[in-house]
Amino acid sequence: KVDSLKDIVIAYEPVWAIGTGLTASIEKVSEIHSYIRGLLSDFFDETESSLVPILYGGSVNADNAEELINVNSVNGFLIGGASLDVEKYVDIIKIVDQK
Repeated sequence: KVDSLKDIVIAYEPVWAIGTGLTASIEKVSEIHSYIRGLLSDFFDETESSLVPILYGGSVNADNAEELINVNSVNGFLIGGASLDVEKYVDIIKIVDQK
């Protein structure tokens, strides 16, 4: 039994996006993240379930990070390949930091 969700982080990345350079549509990201948030709310009270950040992974880069971070239920990113290039990684951090 889980007593608290305070140390839980959920990351969603479409399996077809892994290593492809492709990103899910904003509509699909919103749909899946809202679905995950709904599942958490079904099993835990709203206060507890709202503590869980839901990250999006799937070819996040400086070109799509602003649009993705503005999706209502996206709380951050699971950065893959872009984390291997410090300049690209910092560009994403700057975008997220502005939110």
